[in-house]
Amino acid sequence: MKALFIGGTGTISTAISRKLLADGAELWLLNRGSRNNLLTGNVHEINADINNEAEVAGKIRDLKFDVVADFIVFGPQQAERDYRLFKGKTKQYIFISSASAYQKPLSDYRITEGTPLANPHWQYSRNKIACEDFLTEKYRETGFPITIVRPSHTYDERSVPLGIHGKNGSWQTIKRMMDGKPVIIHGDGTSLWTMTHNSDFAKAFTGLMGNIHAIGEAVQITSDETLTWNQIYHTVAGALGVELHPVYISSDFLHQCGPYDFLGALTGDKANSVVFDNAKLKRLVPGFTAALRFDQGVRLTLDYVLSHKECQKEDPEFDAWCDRIIALREEAIAKAKSA
Repeated sequence: MKALFIGGTGTISTAISRKLLADGAELWLLNRGSRNNLLTGNVHEINADINNEAEVAGKIRDLKFDVVADFIVFGPQQAERDYRLFKGKTKQYIFISSASAYQKPLSDYRITEGTPLANPHWQYSRNKIACEDFLTEKYRETGFPITIVRPSHTYDERSVPLGIHGKNGSWQTIKRMMDGKPVIIHGDGTSLWTMTHNSDFAKAFTGLMGNIHAIGEAVQITSDETLTWNQIYHTVAGALGVELHPVYISSDFLHQCGPYDFLGALTGDKANSVVFDNAKLKRLVPGFTAALRFDQGVRLTLDYVLSHKECQKEDPEFDAWCDRIIALREEAIAKAKSA
């Protein structure tokens, strides 16, 4: 298989790239080369900025691929650009959408590919929907061979997946746990969520590559394991060997307090209970199952993060914000009791 990945060294795409290379595929990477040294094997680099359409068109003029997957398409103009660049050049074009595109609030907590797409709370999700609409139209009108993939919360070894964090990722929350400080959990921690390790995601994704039955289809890829946010945070604390001190605050209050925009990330995503039905994926990729439970995967992530200083990005601004929000909550409780 000859595959071209645009942005092939991210959380999801690195695991897929590694699996493809281990399986003997010929992999081409089109990016600016900042992290290509993470991959070894039959890798060919096209050093270019995908946003420079003329440059990319020139560099791929004489190339054709079995699969093209673009991991950094976030708006319809980028989808339109890819259509112009790759029509007639690939047997399959895979667009990475998002499970956050599913309707919010949900009419049924069980999510299938037939669940309507509508998210009034998050522009990111609406942009993904617009991309899906454009590419589906091109499939219907011109036969452009699309496959749409919808990931949910996928994580790798470099960052512990949590619900509330600042601009530098989840490390500051991990540090608060280790320091015995209280940690904010949105809502009451009982809503349902799904975490998927990128190694499991890669097995499903590569099973869709070159799969004639996946052409024209939208497919969600997640683990079948469902967890509450309480279970997620307690699992992380348990893996760290510390006691969790949770503080429960509503998603709307967290967003209204600012400066962090939690409207999309919480109200439009993580605050909703989700249970994914992966029956369609398993029909298309017989034998697939997500093998790594969250308690197993997060231990691997913590082992990596705790042994790699570059993953420990402190965020004093977020830390101070957490202290302030928790203090406001305690003050409100005290005032209510004394009223």
